[in-house]
Amino acid sequence: MEPLKFKSNFNALAVCAMLASTSLLTACGNAEAIVDADKIAVVIAVPVEVANLGHGSISANYATTAVLEAKEEAFVVPRASGIIDQIMVEEGDYVEKGQVLAQIEPQRYHLNLDRAKADLVGLEKELAKINKVYSQKLVSDDTFDKLNAQYQSAQATLALAELDLKEATITAPISGFIAERNAKVGNLTESFQRARMFHIVQQQDLYGIVYLPEKELSRVHKEQKALLDLTAFGGKPVEAVIERISPVIDPKTGTFKVTLRVPNHNHLLKSGMFAQVKLNYDTRDNVILLPRKALLAIDNSINVFVVKDGIATKTPIEIGYQEGEFVEVVSGLTGNEQVVITGHHNLRDKAPIEVVNNDELSLDKKNTDDTNKTPAQLAKS
Repeated sequence: MEPLKFKSNFNALAVCAMLASTSLLTACGNAEAIVDADKIAVVIAVPVEVANLGHGSISANYATTAVLEAKEEAFVVPRASGIIDQIMVEEGDYVEKGQVLAQIEPQRYHLNLDRAKADLVGLEKELAKINKVYSQKLVSDDTFDKLNAQYQSAQATLALAELDLKEATITAPISGFIAERNAKVGNLTESFQRARMFHIVQQQDLYGIVYLPEKELSRVHKEQKALLDLTAFGGKPVEAVIERISPVIDPKTGTFKVTLRVPNHNHLLKSGMFAQVKLNYDTRDNVILLPRKALLAIDNSINVFVVKDGIATKTPIEIGYQEGEFVEVVSGLTGNEQVVITGHHNLRDKAPIEVVNNDELSLDKKNTDDTNKTPAQLAKS
């Protein structure tokens, strides 16, 4: 019986040892869990670019396009027929009204004029003789009337011969620049030919024709300002004003015609230039300006991330006019804040940030000497 008792005691001791080992392992595991829970989380700052708000002027505009047209232009065609003898101007030359452009060989017209003069002189002498005897009733009324009619016809023929000779000299009907010269020395011209010899444009003032939807009719008026952006000027805006507004709406397109007058005293603008047009409806001065790219639409509201002490805070705002790269802040900001302009799409509210741009945009600095400029002009200055 003794061996059995010894075996039972041995088994009991083994079980106790196993239980003790299990408890020891469990205690170690709990200790590791406590250490992990006490570890401090590593916070990564999001790299962003920021800009300072500022104050300035901003406008409400309607954007459209136009092609510049000359206020006055003339297509010069010959009234006389003949060989072109001389060309006095070239393309690009400025000419005054009445200045000689070309000369058609005039010999034929001189001969016609001499013949008309001779015919008139002969009729004048004959009429003088008839007048002496007509008073004595020695000549019939019919003969006298026919001679008077011939005399008047000869006078008209002489006047036409003088006009033909005058028209052999081609002159400018208006003052302006020679846009085209199609005539060449030695060419034969025909009276009132369809091919024009010269094209003259007067570009002291240019016109831009735009067509606006009828809903804009109440918002435009004469002398209203507009800005033109021309590719040839590298984005530098050109000022224009509304000169005429059509009183009718085109029923086919639902638009009305507006004519812009574009001053061109230095003759830098050219007819045919394509322009982006902004009609200025209203301008607000000394408002808070915000870069458009700082805006973020979240939960059906417009927000920006305001930076303070390295933390980006989501702030809802209300905006007004929008022009170019800038928008007007109506409420939500005081104008002294710094906002995120790049990297804000990956931000969360109260997220830590790291500013990576060295030269922070300051609208106040731009507006110090340019308070009367629009944001579009400021961005290009």
